[in-house]
Amino acid sequence: MGRILGRIQTYWTNRAEGYSKVNQEELAGEQKNRWLRVLEEEFPKKEPSGIHVLDIGTGPGFFAIILARAGYRVTAVDYTEEMLRKAKENAGRYAEQIRWMQMDAQRLEFADEQFDVVVSRNLTWNLEDPDRAYQEWKRVLKKGGLLLNFDANWYAHLFDEEKRHGYEEDRRNVENLKLEDHYIGTDIDEMERIAREVPLSPVSRPAWDVRVLKNAGFRSVYTDESVWKRVWSEVEKVNYASTPMFLVKAVK
Repeated sequence: MGRILGRIQTYWTNRAEGYSKVNQEELAGEQKNRWLRVLEEEFPKKEPSGIHVLDIGTGPGFFAIILARAGYRVTAVDYTEEMLRKAKENAGRYAEQIRWMQMDAQRLEFADEQFDVVVSRNLTWNLEDPDRAYQEWKRVLKKGGLLLNFDANWYAHLFDEEKRHGYEEDRRNVENLKLEDHYIGTDIDEMERIAREVPLSPVSRPAWDVRVLKNAGFRSVYTDESVWKRVWSEVEKVNYASTPMFLVKAVK
């Protein structure tokens, strides 16, 4: 186990209940359809049953569930046992169709070239060794396989004054509009302590991801820095206005 992996696991164990509620809201509303459209636009053009997807850092199961419902073969991994428990609950009758495994995203326990697609959301930013993670994700993809990673510069405001002002303005806008603040209900202090220690918080992304993925030997790498406009709810757009979500797409 890495230096702070245990702390990260503890944080997300404590956060599982609240994060699961967010996923339940996504599954109950229009967002599940928006996300599925964005994923399927990128997926290989063949029958879902013939596409094996690995969802890394599944959390409470959102990607795994919407993909299983759509007929894809899904394996979902997370390092936190409590997240996987919540994910199975959220999946309901689809839980049996998904292979759930507790696993470190940086040290996958799969043989080479097992999956057609690897998907991940809001994970890479809090990894201790994201370079290694990307190498592992490439290793388990089949030749021609697709990686789709959705993330953001979530804690850049700890290192950049301008971004700090943006973050504070987001908090004021949420309060003024009387919306739910997605940072409340989390242990902000502990998450910020962790964010200061993991390598990606001060780094400019997705430029970093493009460089690392090309160095890892992916055949082609693209980014979509406006993907958030298609998938975020209005509440998310206010909460995270200063930290827009990007998509990094890479083909092995």
